[in-house]
Amino acid sequence: MAGPLSLEFVLSGDHVERLPPTVAEVAIVGRSNVGKSSLVNAISNRKKLANVSNTPGRTRLLNLFSLDGKPDRSDGRLKATVMDLPGYGYAAAPKHMRAGWQEMIETYLLEREQLAMVIVLVDGEIGPTKLDVQMLDWLRGYDIPHTVVATKHDKVKSSTRQRRKRDVAEGCRLEQGDVVWVSSVKGVGIDRLRSLIRSWLDLV
Repeated sequence: MAGPLSLEFVLSGDHVERLPPTVAEVAIVGRSNVGKSSLVNAISNRKKLANVSNTPGRTRLLNLFSLDGKPDRSDGRLKATVMDLPGYGYAAAPKHMRAGWQEMIETYLLEREQLAMVIVLVDGEIGPTKLDVQMLDWLRGYDIPHTVVATKHDKVKSSTRQRRKRDVAEGCRLEQGDVVWVSSVKGVGIDRLRSLIRSWLDLV
């Protein structure tokens, strides 16, 4: 059983150049209201580490979390970090502001040299949206390493779960075993995801 990740909030920034250096980083990206903040709380086993809101688009900056909470290297770099990115898609904000978020996300993904893996969250209850597919195509186009994590496992009826898992994988153009299913509410798949994050950050 994988224990909780010891995440500590570092800072919120509006550009990749303003982020502190790190050895390795995992980023979490997904549609607004897909459950990014809930997932951060689940993997750290802390209810209020990341702010959870019913209003899409509340995460508007690059929110950085460190493992162990402080630099532990002589060069001042953080050993391992997790980035919570603003959600794409609908948000309660003007169009020009949402366009700015997209530019901020894309710049981060292209320029953060220490980025080891991008976790793409897809709503497991409704399946991948057009925006999810566009994000996956964009990541593939730039050869950025990524893993699809389907959220809200608990919202899918057990009688339709196998079909839903097949449909989600096909919609993302992946094999069924390549999609990691989780539930932040019930804890399904959280231990597996913690182990994967540790391996991506070379903490195993």
